[in-house]
Amino acid sequence: MQQLRRILIAGGGSAGWMTAALLAKLFQGLYEITLVESEEIGTVGVGEATIPAIKKYNELLGLDENEFLQRTQGTFKLGIQFNDWWRKGESYIHGFGVIGQDLGWLRCHQYWLKMRAQGRASDFANFSINTAAALENKFMRAKPDMGESPIGHIANAFHFDAGLYARFLSGYAQERGVRRREGKIAGVALRNEDGFVKSVTMDDGEVIEADFFVDCSGFRGLIIEQAMKTGYEDWTHWLPCDRAIAVPCERSADFTPYTRSTAREAGWQWRIPLQHRTGNGHVYSSKYIDDNAAERVLLDNLDGEQRADPLRLRFVTGKRKRIWNRNCVAVGLAAGFMEPLESTSLHLIQSSVIRMVRLLPDAGFDQAGIDEFNRQTDFEYERIRDFIILHYKATERNDTPFWDYCRTMEVPATLQRKMNLFAANGRIFREDEELFSEESWIQVFLGQGVIPRGYDPLVDIKSDAQVAQFLGNIEAVIAKCVRLMPSHADFVAKTCPAPA
Repeated sequence: MQQLRRILIAGGGSAGWMTAALLAKLFQGLYEITLVESEEIGTVGVGEATIPAIKKYNELLGLDENEFLQRTQGTFKLGIQFNDWWRKGESYIHGFGVIGQDLGWLRCHQYWLKMRAQGRASDFANFSINTAAALENKFMRAKPDMGESPIGHIANAFHFDAGLYARFLSGYAQERGVRRREGKIAGVALRNEDGFVKSVTMDDGEVIEADFFVDCSGFRGLIIEQAMKTGYEDWTHWLPCDRAIAVPCERSADFTPYTRSTAREAGWQWRIPLQHRTGNGHVYSSKYIDDNAAERVLLDNLDGEQRADPLRLRFVTGKRKRIWNRNCVAVGLAAGFMEPLESTSLHLIQSSVIRMVRLLPDAGFDQAGIDEFNRQTDFEYERIRDFIILHYKATERNDTPFWDYCRTMEVPATLQRKMNLFAANGRIFREDEELFSEESWIQVFLGQGVIPRGYDPLVDIKSDAQVAQFLGNIEAVIAKCVRLMPSHADFVAKTCPAPA
């Protein structure tokens, strides 16, 4: 068995430096790692929202959380607020973490469904510490030693400046032996006998050989697509948005511990609060609105003064047919694109790199490991795809052609099965290691107006009075905890203020 010796990462940005930092930390000098990037090639680098899994990545690197937030102008995130998705004027929050607590065999929402059917249920947001705190702009970190209290179950992610995060990780990786090579890749050489990547040629003529290549070159897919012709699965028939415009504005007084997603006439607008500014963007379908009109929608709906020229992006939602092809793995936008509706972009980088490490080959590149990587990665992409499609499909909006299309389109069978099951009795089951928890599906289903026709029959083991008391206790305890929490702004100012 021959070991790999040299790994080349093509491209920087979040994908490249997240890959380099983790490999440097875990491999501890076992391989020569080179990252090639050019300062002339920009990265997407807009304000980034994440999901709680990013904490696991940061812990693997051994990062100090407060320092990380200070260095990236970071803030905390309890969930995502969705405005105007089900109907115009309606709003809900997809919060991280638990919903209430179980009673007997059943989840909290099953008892809520019975009370709702009787007209006796309060807002579902009251039954999650994350959603209740978010609506009050409150935040604190979870206290694991208070496991019996909702405060022991607060789950959070972060908002931060993606460009600053990449810079932070660049320093981390280079301190641990990663060699950074400035310059553009002008060509990629494949071996004649088997199509494996042999080397890249830089624009100054230098040839860099490696055993294993990680393509982090963004939408271009410089190695995985331009050189290897891997092919691409196009999902725009389910997710028709194909454009985005991003622009920062001055920080608003509304310093929310959540991302905001507001449905527009042909797409949706994001709002990501950072310490030094607010990130904004408009994701839309060019079939239903032109670029100039889409830009006006974005600029007319900023809650602070515009701070830069808009950045325009084009994309095709989908993924490479093989994200690992021969001796090349695509990571980040080179692997595929999923619109950032549920903040999964950095997670897909993180999970791909961790999966790559777990299935790292020797120089023989056994096909069984490559196939397993692709099987797991395809499953993850497809289940995230389904979760995002649900937001578009489960709507009553019929005010524009875009929403008419989304409401009436056919969806993947894997999603339709989940929708049918939940619509019957409010049941949802997480499959294998799919990313989103049952709590996530429950909140989006209910928030988008998918109210089950019935509830689990075991609810009726408890009397109406017992159910009302059970729900009332959860609501009261969560409300008391939220009252004692500091504001998000105060917590950031006290624990992790970025340098002025």
